Amino acid sequence: MSPSPKITVLMPVYNCELYVKEAIESILNQTFTDFEFILIDDASSDSTVSIIKTYQDSRIQLIVKPQNSGYTNSLNYGLSIAKGEYIARMDGDDISLPERFAKQVAFLDTNPETVLIGTFFNIIGRDKIITVPEHHDAIKLAMLKDCCIAHPTVMIRKSYLYKFSLIYDAKKEPAEDYDLWTRLLAVGKLHNLQEVLLHYRVHSSQVSHKRNEQQRNIALEIKINLLNNLGFEKNDQTHDFLKKIIARRESFSFIEMNQFEDLKSKLLLANQKSFFEQQGFEKYLFEIQNNLFKDYFLKRERYSPIIYFQYLKIKYNWQIKLKALHEIKLFAKSIIFYSKK
Repeated sequence: MSPSPKITVLMPVYNCELYVKEAIESILNQTFTDFEFILIDDASSDSTVSIIKTYQDSRIQLIVKPQNSGYTNSLNYGLSIAKGEYIARMDGDDISLPERFAKQVAFLDTNPETVLIGTFFNIIGRDKIITVPEHHDAIKLAMLKDCCIAHPTVMIRKSYLYKFSLIYDAKKEPAEDYDLWTRLLAVGKLHNLQEVLLHYRVHSSQVSHKRNEQQRNIALEIKINLLNNLGFEKNDQTHDFLKKIIARRESFSFIEMNQFEDLKSKLLLANQKSFFEQQGFEKYLFEIQNNLFKDYFLKRERYSPIIYFQYLKIKYNWQIKLKALHEIKLFAKSIIFYSKK
């Protein structure tokens, strides 16, 4: 291993004895070989550490934490000691394809404005390939809806992390990757190679399975924070309103329906400098508006004639309407004061 390797492979591990051997060997078998391989064990109670110790490769650096302090803590410690120009992420239960590093390094070397690169991946044991947007503008728009860069597929340009003092935020775990990507996209370009370069394992002991509701709530905050790049001024009330309409977990009043029309205009105005591609951002806001529209009129507990008159007003003002059958049902339910039992 050279004193300054091209890549630092950063792989936190915790109780992954069933899969860690495959994960390690997929890294050691990379066609691109100039890397250091940092494995940080978070006080595993199984045989993970003893399995790692069977490997004698000089590129491996095993760090065993005396106490369990969490995944994000391991990631940030790894970033602080990384010597590589690029940081390649890897998890102890996944498998990297042999050409992964070579192809990611080739792209980063020839595209210095790109700060992070991910890839397609497939799910182990399933005939399913997960595709993700390729170019920066498409990725930014997609990030408004969900994280579209898989954590163990990424390679990051370390200099940008240091230049902008960017690390993982432990408070955003288990969506710490989504949060970091949305901060990185404001300082450089993100890219996804359009080919499968990682096999991703899904199993019930993963953090994302155990903390699903927490992940959803944190992801919602990240989506709202991404809009801050517009320079859009919002108070606590606006923040809470945005959370409510994006989450779609609560019912809305007719007043709130109309409030969104005003908010939509303000957001479009704030995006005049095109932080988000304008046509795509307008489509994103229209989808939110359309969801509001359908939820309000089709998912109600109670109906009355006023609801149908509200529909006619919104239909005229927003130039949007329900399908013919749904409109007929709305009229019928409104006239008979329909109520779910």
